Amino acid sequence: MGAETCAIRKPEQLDDIDGLVMPGGESTTLIKLMDAYDFWEPLRAFAQRGRVFGTCAGLILAASDVVSPPQRSLGLIDVTVERNSYGRQRESFESAGEFDDGQQARSIPMVFIRAPRIQRLGDGVVPLATHGQDTVMARSDRVLVATFHPELGKDPFVHEYFLGMLA
Repeated sequence: MGAETCAIRKPEQLDDIDGLVMPGGESTTLIKLMDAYDFWEPLRAFAQRGRVFGTCAGLILAASDVVSPPQRSLGLIDVTVERNSYGRQRESFESAGEFDDGQQARSIPMVFIRAPRIQRLGDGVVPLATHGQDTVMARSDRVLVATFHPELGKDPFVHEYFLGMLA
């Protein structure tokens, strides 16, 4: 796709990048690591100048509000998210959803693994993709979020969309 990537392990590395993908995983474990390595304020500061893409647990961390159960988050995008809303690991699934940003519309593959559900979109947050009646991808000016794992599919479209936000 033409982008250089690197693993971010220390807050000072954020100074050297333009975009950050906050991956899926276990959000409570990610919070422990963010505490241990003092990432909270550096991530908030980065989001003021760079672009952030949060997938699954990354969405939970980026959200302004987290429910079921409540959890700390960065407040980078004005959404309310319900953790593990699609069920446990055994209820994980692959499906197609619909992307439409007003300029292009298409079907995209989606992999949901103990996925969160976006319950509310705040001011300035635009829905980009749906699965059934649910918004599963949204963006604000600097932050893109998805409830699913685009990295597990074969279609690079979602990552290309994020790279377009960096241009």
